[in-house]
Amino acid sequence: MAEIALIGAASGWGAGFRHTEEGPPALKALGLAERLRERGLAAEWRAMVRSEKRWRQHPRVRRPETFGLVARHASALAHEVARAIAAGRFPVVLGGDHAIAMGSWAGVARGHGHAPLGLIWLDAHLDAHTPETTPSMNPHGMSAAALLGHGYGPFVDLCGGVLRPEHLCYVGARSYESGEMALLHRLGVRIIEMAEVKHRGMDAVLAEALAIATNGTAGFGVTIDLDGFDPADAPAIGLKEPDGLRAAATCAALSRLARHEKLRALEIVEYIAEFDEKERTADLVRDLILAVLAPAPADLALAAAG
Repeated sequence: MAEIALIGAASGWGAGFRHTEEGPPALKALGLAERLRERGLAAEWRAMVRSEKRWRQHPRVRRPETFGLVARHASALAHEVARAIAAGRFPVVLGGDHAIAMGSWAGVARGHGHAPLGLIWLDAHLDAHTPETTPSMNPHGMSAAALLGHGYGPFVDLCGGVLRPEHLCYVGARSYESGEMALLHRLGVRIIEMAEVKHRGMDAVLAEALAIATNGTAGFGVTIDLDGFDPADAPAIGLKEPDGLRAAATCAALSRLARHEKLRALEIVEYIAEFDEKERTADLVRDLILAVLAPAPADLALAAAG
């Protein structure tokens, strides 16, 4: 597999909890790259994309300005992701709030010549609001809509059309508003809510999600919002929604994607270091990356023998 480019997307301007800005630097300081290399992944930090304004230094930025901060950060992130792909590296983007998805997947699309892209979206939320439907006006609740070509103009200009509705599948949704659900239903997006995950099992729903993301596409990605997990397994999140995905079952199911020939990028978002308990959520970030990307045991044995 290509060398893994760890790309930090250090912005919290899209969320109500700005603390996500500090998640990627914290993961770097905790030795994420080193821990991945210990398990056979050629992982290096290649970029840390920061917002032009830091939350701690500018805590009272007015809401209209945050949209511009989010859009410019996402544009810079898209550039770094595309650059990593051009260098032959596999991007793993670490957020940051989920508004960064606009930059992550715009960059993946650009790096692969805008060929059709599928996306598996693990999340408690749908992130499919437009300014007309959102109750909070937080951009991290708008990224999926923008990728599908709907919503705030500068967001759509950056990433609109990267995704077609038939190539997107949600897994684990359980908290949403009627406006965003109406948009996704109208577009025909497949949403596998948490109740269905429990009924069918993670292996079955992820197999369906993979089929959707690879049918008629040149490649696919996986975006994982840590609030999709039950807070018992991921305490370092801002929006705690109970009764979510469980870490062990999800990692086991994701391992079925390992080294998939059409996998183009991985994104993990919404880590808040100061909310973590004994680095449990940081460990989950590591385990999710390993589940999706770690070499097979046979490959490790061959490398050791060689």
